[in-house]
Amino acid sequence: MVDASWTDIIQKADIVLSVIPPRDAVSFAERLLREFNLVKRVHKDPLVFADCNAVNVGTIKNIAALFSDTPITFLDACIIGGPPSGNYVPTVYACAEPIDEQGLRQFEKAVSKSGIKVRVLSGEGTGISDASALKMSYAGISKGLTGLFTTIILAAHANSPATSDALLQELSESQPDLLARITRAVPAMIPKAYRWIGEMEEIAGFVGDGEGDIYQGVSKIYSRVERSLAGDKTDVETLKDFVEAAKKRI
Repeated sequence: MVDASWTDIIQKADIVLSVIPPRDAVSFAERLLREFNLVKRVHKDPLVFADCNAVNVGTIKNIAALFSDTPITFLDACIIGGPPSGNYVPTVYACAEPIDEQGLRQFEKAVSKSGIKVRVLSGEGTGISDASALKMSYAGISKGLTGLFTTIILAAHANSPATSDALLQELSESQPDLLARITRAVPAMIPKAYRWIGEMEEIAGFVGDGEGDIYQGVSKIYSRVERSLAGDKTDVETLKDFVEAAKKRI
């Protein structure tokens, strides 16, 4: 991987993938469009721009609208899974409006060559927002559960160490699979909590008022973990202690 100027990107790139914190997705797309209007492309083929960020359907539709009536082909995409490691690779899901089918297939072919799995969303009613909705749904379950684990571990400990110990004992006896997941999910979350704050806010918007409020709460717990990690680390140590004790019970 090498750094590239905006001029190089606009002139020479076939495909641009945006993989950044959700809060920056709109401003990055706006910047790309501004730069595109200032630079003459070397390639004759249209530039394909794939937004792969964890944003809700309203946000992705607003981003897509920026590229309507432009020569840029816009794709809605999402990444499910962590960074490539060993034999593991994440899966990229992508979709587009029917008029942009050629750009979608170009994206599928190019990204697949890199060794990453690509799945094109198709079927009745498929269009911009389907990949983002999938990301919101999947992360709402996976990262939402981790947020619930974190919330209750901290709440039990705040009540008393005895409550925390009793919770651990009961989980080990009645929910061993859940406890095993806690030992994997919570430690992996701690260094990533800062990235998941905005993602939970996007999921709250995707779910909607009322029911979506639960994800505003999860966003707050990830913000709390981020502050602890940067500060006195009290909450972080509480989580780590619970996990270490849990490992001895499973």
